[in-house]
Amino acid sequence: MKTSAIIVCAGNSTRMGGEVSKILLPLGERLVIGVTMLAFEQCEYVTEIVISARQQDIPAIKQEAEKAGVTKLRAVVKGGQTRQQSVINGLREISKETEFVAIHDGARPLVKPEDIARTIKDASVFGGAVLGVPVKDTIKTVEDGLVVDTPPRKFLYITQTPQVFGKKLYYEGVDFALEHGLDFTDDCQLAEAVGGKIFMTQGDYTNIKITTPEDIDIANLLYNK
Repeated sequence: MKTSAIIVCAGNSTRMGGEVSKILLPLGERLVIGVTMLAFEQCEYVTEIVISARQQDIPAIKQEAEKAGVTKLRAVVKGGQTRQQSVINGLREISKETEFVAIHDGARPLVKPEDIARTIKDASVFGGAVLGVPVKDTIKTVEDGLVVDTPPRKFLYITQTPQVFGKKLYYEGVDFALEHGLDFTDDCQLAEAVGGKIFMTQGDYTNIKITTPEDIDIANLLYNK
């Protein structure tokens, strides 16, 4: 199951204040992106890592990879204006021998190598798989400030990453999106758009995404624990 991991971290970190990229913040003895890379480095099914990032962050990412002893890093490329464009830029760098593509948020450093492996295994069976956890709270659908629906909680999951797809299926999804001028914010949507069936792999609630300033404090607590 030769898998290329594309780690996306080309956002502007506006909800963090935007001054310093969240992937370059300290996490334990490493930076956020270093911890993220090491999780994929330690997964036996991942054969290479491609990172799509802001141009100004590329030198620091390469330096962190070297300091962390990451050997699977194949390339660090400039990201696009949207997530989908950033992933496509990463796709251009993966090996021809790749069988599966695992797309991950660079700001999810606490993903566990064993969870990455399980997601890849599930994708090898179903064609696609995404890491996720059941929602804990009751969810309301709201329009114009008024509650209009309460979806049954047993059917609802918090979608995480990585999201893993057979290479052929994902490429079909990308082609479909480009042909129809679509720009998806979630990678599963590309596969779903061309009829792909996505398995929900049970993940871990600690696989948080660092989005706002308090998230880095929580991540450090979880990491040190």
